[in-house]
Amino acid sequence: MIVCSCNVLTDHDVRSAVVKDLPRTAGQVYGCLGCSAQCGRCARTIKKIMDEALGPCAKACCSGCPHSQQHQAETHPHHHAVVLPADIAA
Repeated sequence: MIVCSCNVLTDHDVRSAVVKDLPRTAGQVYGCLGCSAQCGRCARTIKKIMDEALGPCAKACCSGCPHSQQHQAETHPHHHAVVLPADIAA
């Protein structure tokens, strides 16, 4: 189903971005899909799809959540997170 007619994004596109890149906002979903919000009418629908796709993690990741960097560091001590220049400035 088309979710964003301005950018011609489907619900499948949104779910794929959420599972792959773990964006936390509708704006980040647009970025993951290589576009930006136009009229904004789809933002609520995108957020709803994100919440459905992430399930319990949609509210807020905690230290025990598999999406949490802290959890990954605890369970995979030899894997290190990649720090990008944008992360340093934040």
